[in-house]
Amino acid sequence: MNYKFIKSSEKRKILAGLEEQYGITDLPYLLIETGKKRLRAFSGSLSKEEISDLAQLTNIELIGMYLISRKDNDLRLNFDAISLLRNQITKNIVGINKDQFELWIRGHDLEIETQRGIVIISFENELVGIGKSNAEKIFNYLPKERRIKTALPADSQFRTNKTHEDL
Repeated sequence: MNYKFIKSSEKRKILAGLEEQYGITDLPYLLIETGKKRLRAFSGSLSKEEISDLAQLTNIELIGMYLISRKDNDLRLNFDAISLLRNQITKNIVGINKDQFELWIRGHDLEIETQRGIVIISFENELVGIGKSNAEKIFNYLPKERRIKTALPADSQFRTNKTHEDL
């Protein structure tokens, strides 16, 4: 595994970006960058030196939890990171209703006008996903393996051919 430990100065920059984008102010983890600009968070008891020594002895496939991907100027939280950091996320949250939630958990994009960029999706005060908005639509970033594969409920407004504007 190719990995790079994130230095304190770079971690401060990442944390500043997370604070600006999501309101996150604390990352008490050792951050490790792996391929494709992915950041993983390690909270175990091994030091950087011990991890490096272990990597010399054996092949380390993964370490820590996949937390963030860096693309362009965006820091996109991983789906599981939303649960881990839910108590700190205070910015760029878009609330959705039950019918929109039914669409969201099935992998559909949502026709919602909101600010451009990465947004966190909230339903009934629970953070349920992450997406990217182009100001007119939120593109669903829910992992395919986490999506519900059943049909929409019979009482869904979207089953009655109502559009987003009718909600």
